[in-house]
Amino acid sequence: MEPLLAGEQALLGAVLLDPRQLGRLDWLEPRDFHRPAHRALFSVLRELRDAGHAGFAADSDDGEVPLDWLTDTLALAGERTRGLNPSYLHTLVAACPRAGHAPLYGRIVLEGSIRRTVTEHAERLLAVAEAGLVAGEVEGTAHQADVLADVLADLAERWGTPPRAQKPGAVPAAAPTAELSDDVRADEQFLLSLLVHQQGALQEVFDWLRPGDFAVPGHGRLYRCLGALHHRGEPIDAVTALWEVQRRGLLADGALTDEQLTPILGAHLVAGSAEWLGEQLLQTSLTRTAGHSARQITVLANDERLAPGQLIGQALHALGPLEEVRARWRTANGHPSPGTATAQAAPGVPAARVSAALSRSAPQQRAAKAASPAASAARASAASATRHRPSFSSPLRSATRTSPCQRPRCC
Repeated sequence: MEPLLAGEQALLGAVLLDPRQLGRLDWLEPRDFHRPAHRALFSVLRELRDAGHAGFAADSDDGEVPLDWLTDTLALAGERTRGLNPSYLHTLVAACPRAGHAPLYGRIVLEGSIRRTVTEHAERLLAVAEAGLVAGEVEGTAHQADVLADVLADLAERWGTPPRAQKPGAVPAAAPTAELSDDVRADEQFLLSLLVHQQGALQEVFDWLRPGDFAVPGHGRLYRCLGALHHRGEPIDAVTALWEVQRRGLLADGALTDEQLTPILGAHLVAGSAEWLGEQLLQTSLTRTAGHSARQITVLANDERLAPGQLIGQALHALGPLEEVRARWRTANGHPSPGTATAQAAPGVPAARVSAALSRSAPQQRAAKAASPAASAARASAASATRHRPSFSSPLRSATRTSPCQRPRCC
């Protein structure tokens, strides 16, 4: 026997046997039932309770259920759904071991509702993302992702757990995605050719385009090599790019092949807008990431070993990569997310480490700071004049100003 069906029948049987159990089930909704007939029955039972039906106030401790409670329930529910008869009400009553266990039966019903709801919205996100990938738009995907996040937060509140992302012990294996088209490969090759051969092109996309946005893994690895050259302030061309690929061992381990590199590094007279092509690539990355997250959440919802709280937390965690891509999409379109730093760290990399790397890879700034002795003397003279200049600041600002000895040490 199906456990969820048994739980729904036991719950309805408990309320039919003891109408007062409805007072312990106010957190349950008719939409939480899987079968339409059960939804109609639970809705009718609540309406009769709210209308002050005599059966609700009757004392059922002696095991006798008022007949009009059953007949009125059957008559009203029969007007809304088909297939209900007196025999089925007796089936529901017989399916209930103990009427006092109604809240536990209700938790079974709610758990089944949570799994169905998560699956439904994840499949909807997948459908919208696949349609957006074909149509070349992201608004519908972004909206559906927000809807799914709101639904997860609402379900967490109903279940009584905080809506907090929870990393799964093992990443679930999502369903395989469709094969990449030749157009996708060609577009990525053309963008990489621009980044290699067009001076300054990488600067247009470096702040918001990531290696993971490339659908072809080898293209993402080559973009990482170009990013490393740009990060170190070194020139980018076909020779330096090939050398960076070689020193990272990408040719030796087969991560990149000559067939992949030749159309990119050997291109000539490449012209176009790297920024526009990068935005198109990021757009497809967003919809592709949404589809991957949706498939992952569907797998989680079908795992009956996960408790509802775990399912909700891990589903929120699966939406994390999508939100990261959306934040970069807003940055690329001139609408950065509130509180987003200009230089974002890669996932799992401490911000202090990124700042240190950036400071090491800015030779032009260090050169500017290393001034000549004459310039140093001029700055020292100006600093001395500043120290002996009368202060016209207010007493409040003077009192709150931090002295040099009170500043935290940075070395």
